[in-house]
Amino acid sequence: MSLFGNKDKKQEIVPILPQEIYEAGALELRDVLAPAALKITPSQLNLGEKIARTFFVISYPRYLSDNWFSPIINLDRVFDISIFIHPIDTGTVLKTFQKKVTEVQSQIHEREEKGFIRDPVLETAFQDLEDLRDKLQQATEKLFDVGLYLTIYGANDEELDKFETHIKSLLESKLVYVKPALFQQEEGFHSVIPTGTDELLVHSKLNSSPLSSLFPFVSFDLTSDRGILYGVNRHNSSLVLFDRFSLENYNSIIFAKSGSGKSYATKLEILRTLMFDTEVIVIDPEKEYEYMAEATGGRYFNISLTSGHHINPFDLPVPREDESTADVLRSHVINLVGLFRIMFGGITPEEDAIIDRAITETYAMKDITVESNFAEVEPPILGDFELILAGMEGAEGLVQRLTKYTKGTWSNFINKPSNVDINKKFVVFSVRDMEDELKPVAMYIITHFIWSSIRKELRKRLLVIDEAWWMMKSEDTASFLFSLAKRGRKYFLGIATITQDVEDFLRSPYGLPIITNSSLQFLMKQSPSSVDMVQKTFNLTDEEKYLLLESGVGEGIFFAGSKHVAIKVIASYTEDQIITSDPSQVLAIKKSKDEYAEFKKEQEVQEEKK
Repeated sequence: MSLFGNKDKKQEIVPILPQEIYEAGALELRDVLAPAALKITPSQLNLGEKIARTFFVISYPRYLSDNWFSPIINLDRVFDISIFIHPIDTGTVLKTFQKKVTEVQSQIHEREEKGFIRDPVLETAFQDLEDLRDKLQQATEKLFDVGLYLTIYGANDEELDKFETHIKSLLESKLVYVKPALFQQEEGFHSVIPTGTDELLVHSKLNSSPLSSLFPFVSFDLTSDRGILYGVNRHNSSLVLFDRFSLENYNSIIFAKSGSGKSYATKLEILRTLMFDTEVIVIDPEKEYEYMAEATGGRYFNISLTSGHHINPFDLPVPREDESTADVLRSHVINLVGLFRIMFGGITPEEDAIIDRAITETYAMKDITVESNFAEVEPPILGDFELILAGMEGAEGLVQRLTKYTKGTWSNFINKPSNVDINKKFVVFSVRDMEDELKPVAMYIITHFIWSSIRKELRKRLLVIDEAWWMMKSEDTASFLFSLAKRGRKYFLGIATITQDVEDFLRSPYGLPIITNSSLQFLMKQSPSSVDMVQKTFNLTDEEKYLLLESGVGEGIFFAGSKHVAIKVIASYTEDQIITSDPSQVLAIKKSKDEYAEFKKEQEVQEEKK
């Protein structure tokens, strides 16, 4: 006889099905989430490289103020909170209350009969019980068994003990007391993880009013019921939702060093703003918005010396119903004088007077007066202005300086009639290919052209000026940008100013006024050389200053009115493909487009052969 059975009989082989093999090797979600090692002790859990300790609340004060839980939720640490709310049947509670009220009342009467002084504790208890009983009977309050559990984490015992002391001091200052779940750390951990199981079962009875103060989403945030998603609150992961058109003005400003994600954040805001019936116009210094304009069905104008897109600075804006042609013409002449001041690199008071008179005579040469209909006239061009200026005494030097703009390569940019139409929901003006010497001139002309178009009709619009420090180089362009920031609200216009050169921007006398006239402010990663200036300008604490120095791409501090939060900009995959500025991603997208074009071409060839 064999220990392994009778050898003469055939051994029965049970086949293992492929499905059983698969199920034996399949991982469940808990297998993926579980730590590599687990050790349970009476006072804590060792989860791999982390230590966890769970607490439960055992006592609350007589009154709980609103937002008392906010200091705990807003702690910049990783920890978990679970709130279990178990409703109690009101009928059962009222029976218990009746008995309890009778007991307390009899104790009060007994003390009175014996001649004892009144007991404030008993009287307060009686008053509270009576008040709560009335509210329960009227169905204005309900009673609940509430369990509040916290699990904190640390790399070692010292760090965990320090965090525990901090948590307890915050809670005890509110007269809320906690205890560790001794010999129940496993049950406590199970009660805190997001499985919805209350294994600790340590409850306190709370009625509706104090229970509402436990509402967990009381952290400081900028979440509103309308607007667009700007990002995620870095402290509590709440959403930063805001509508710039709900503030006292609609302007914003972004300060950030190069490569910190300021253009990415701006393009993401534009993409989401376009979904809410808002027109967006962008002045693009680096040709970053071209693909975005193509993807959203917008218009893209490349303003350069060799471009086919032209803007005539002598175009006259059409007066609104509440404006006179005389005021519009006078204002436009002043703006043109400012343009020539930039083009000529400064002018004397005598030259200013000559230019002012020459502009008026240039319009008169085209029969344009204060009585003309500006919508039907044909405006002059720079060459007409040159002819008038050449015939004026004392203008020889001005004519000589003007020649480079009216003849040769530079004349293609400014000495031609306008052929730009911005009647689209998304419009981009690129000045990347414009010479650096002419960029302030180009940006001045473009912004004036946009402003004239905006004033024609009242619609919700956003004007984005990227690398605005170019405009701050000249007093005239900086002054005009400031006037836009002040007057834009009347025309339902928000100005988004973006710059990386903080010092150049703030060096201008109009820099700080533009900031103070911007209700939305976004500070992203700063360089050590400029962070002190930013701290002083925005009254930042040292902690906020270091946060800006250590922020990653797309991170910073977001100000909306008097509120501000630490924010991280997050885009969906589709949004990222449209707005990315990463050269590797841009090349990959371009390659995909080329491959798709070749595929479509091959398909067309095949169709023709058929």
